[in-house]
Amino acid sequence: MSYKSSILKETAMSTYKVTLTESERKELDTITQKGSHRSQKILNALILLNCDQGDFQQNKSTNKQVSDVLGVSMRKIDRVKKRFVEEGLAVALQGHKGSRVYKKKVDGDLEARLIAISCSEPPEGFTRWSLRMLADKVIELGYTGGLSHETIRRVLKKNEIKPWKKKGWVIPPEQNGDFVAAMERVLEVYKRPYDPQFPLVCMDESPKQLLGETRQALPGRPVSILKYDYEYQRVGVCNVFMANEPLAGQRLVEITQTKTKADWAMFVEQIAQMWSEAEKITLVMDNLATHKPGAFYEIFPARQAKALWDRFEFIYTPKHGSWLNMAEIELHVLMGQCLNRRLDTLEKVRRQTGAWQTARNNMNATINWQFTTEDTRIKLKRLYPTLDS
Repeated sequence: MSYKSSILKETAMSTYKVTLTESERKELDTITQKGSHRSQKILNALILLNCDQGDFQQNKSTNKQVSDVLGVSMRKIDRVKKRFVEEGLAVALQGHKGSRVYKKKVDGDLEARLIAISCSEPPEGFTRWSLRMLADKVIELGYTGGLSHETIRRVLKKNEIKPWKKKGWVIPPEQNGDFVAAMERVLEVYKRPYDPQFPLVCMDESPKQLLGETRQALPGRPVSILKYDYEYQRVGVCNVFMANEPLAGQRLVEITQTKTKADWAMFVEQIAQMWSEAEKITLVMDNLATHKPGAFYEIFPARQAKALWDRFEFIYTPKHGSWLNMAEIELHVLMGQCLNRRLDTLEKVRRQTGAWQTARNNMNATINWQFTTEDTRIKLKRLYPTLDS
């Protein structure tokens, strides 16, 4: 293209005049202020709004001003204006759809073979297939001459297959009457209205590894961020007892060296003291070997053990059903907010958890449990030994 032709083309492009109606301006304002839109669509909307020469626009801008503010080229602005004048608002915002037709690298037959490979056993020495291993395998078997790992990823994503992903969970037994009975018992207890004389308290425990630093942590930027060395020293393990009253937003944390029957019995006594005004405490907990009333008689005199036992109504979650214990939720919060760092002594762990407990109790942070017995009979129907529940 000659210099003269280029000048004439640029002059013609600059003659396109954008005049928006009131409804068009409202639509463009909505695109730039609300909703989720592609960045190019929002940019095109801003160009049209700023290039509007209609009566609704008070301060009219030149292409140069719009280019400087939005950080786009003059040619880009002219292209958007041209599309608006010649083809309308929709084309000006979205642009033209590409007319080029690409040949599919993966047809139905190759897709089926790829899925079959991804669901098969991985090669010896590997626990699961990776994208690059799958790409190499289809070439090795002669299914295709070449395929990138990104193409493999798109095919597997479309079919919701992720052979490299690993998940772990506790699977409750199917058609098990004992599991269902214990589960429905816990859920019925959770439906009880709040009564300070008969509080509902959930209890759980979790180990915490004590780790010491071998080097001093370095302050980062911002100062609140610390850079830790990967090298550390194992000092030991402690046990974190958690008891929380989900409806009142109160909790009790105790750190012990071990997790024996004696530790559990002493913690239950602390629960009784914290809720001393209650007539009877409903205590929901896991069905562990250490969580038995007999532990009271091994630690306390018989009269004191019987009096302590009478303060409680024990409700046990079923085996493989620890997710029914609301204390697990509170333990997760504790681990995420307080104990997700290296602490090397019991004293440090107790000091930090004590401060967290005070702050959390002052917030009256409650738990809004929504899962009900009616939900289990629909979503977990496979667990019920009979069809009509």
